[in-house]
Amino acid sequence: MYDLAIIGGGVSGFGAAMYAGRFELSTVLFAEQRGGVLINTDEVANYPAFKMISGFELAQKIEEHALEYKVEVRDEKVVGINREKDGTFTLTGTSTSAQAKTVILATGTQWKKLGAPGEKEYANKGVHYCALCDGAFYKGKVIGVVGGSDSATKESLLLAGYGSKVYIFARGEKLRAEPINLKRALTNPKIEIVTGTQVKEVKGENGRVKSVVLSKPLKGKSELALDALFVEIGHVPLSELAKQAGAELNEKGEVKIDRNCKTNVPGFYAAGDVADTEFKQAITGVAEGVIAAYSAYKHIGK
Repeated sequence: MYDLAIIGGGVSGFGAAMYAGRFELSTVLFAEQRGGVLINTDEVANYPAFKMISGFELAQKIEEHALEYKVEVRDEKVVGINREKDGTFTLTGTSTSAQAKTVILATGTQWKKLGAPGEKEYANKGVHYCALCDGAFYKGKVIGVVGGSDSATKESLLLAGYGSKVYIFARGEKLRAEPINLKRALTNPKIEIVTGTQVKEVKGENGRVKSVVLSKPLKGKSELALDALFVEIGHVPLSELAKQAGAELNEKGEVKIDRNCKTNVPGFYAAGDVADTEFKQAITGVAEGVIAAYSAYKHIGK
């Protein structure tokens, strides 16, 4: 019986683990993927104390700091959770199981799919969801990015370093990017921003992406030749385990938490992108993990 089980190997999970170790809680952390989605971020310029650092390096530093304390890490996915009559929790992993007095859910999110014909067929054959992971395959090629957020803008800037031309297809009438990133995109000669437009279909030839069909014509044509399409239209919270534990979710599927990262289920907490906090950043996710660990410590103390 552990004091605390942490589900998630991203910065929120390891931030929680670091403080759990400091509180001398017996802790097990389940990590399906160490580092989480942050390791796919090329440059992090908004984490205090680091003017510029890669997402991979930042995640690694937080993990190394956490493992200075007595924290058990299991590299597996939790597939089931059950709250027992005595208020403790039983976690079932892909290889092992564990019991804990408290749980912190820090599973984050997964990429949202476009849902257009051809997307599934050409996944990893020209359709991608991570510029850092797959952008280098398209040096000198024509690339499209779907999305109007700051994340989509940053992905486009990264891809412009590889491709000969980058189109940003935004459904709205303008990009919702941070001013500094918007300025960089607007002044980059390789990037063309196409607003009020959606990708309706992905077409291919010989097993690779060849073109996309747009909702409105671009330069007189509704079909545009592309070598790759990167989809950056948001994320879906991985909150199924919270539902199993009886925690309340909002309309987006995010776990409802209070300022202390508590859910409606005593002893069950959530932190990071899976929670219903509006502003989602690495720094806020780590902070929520730390607060959740403190809340678990207080709960056990009672």
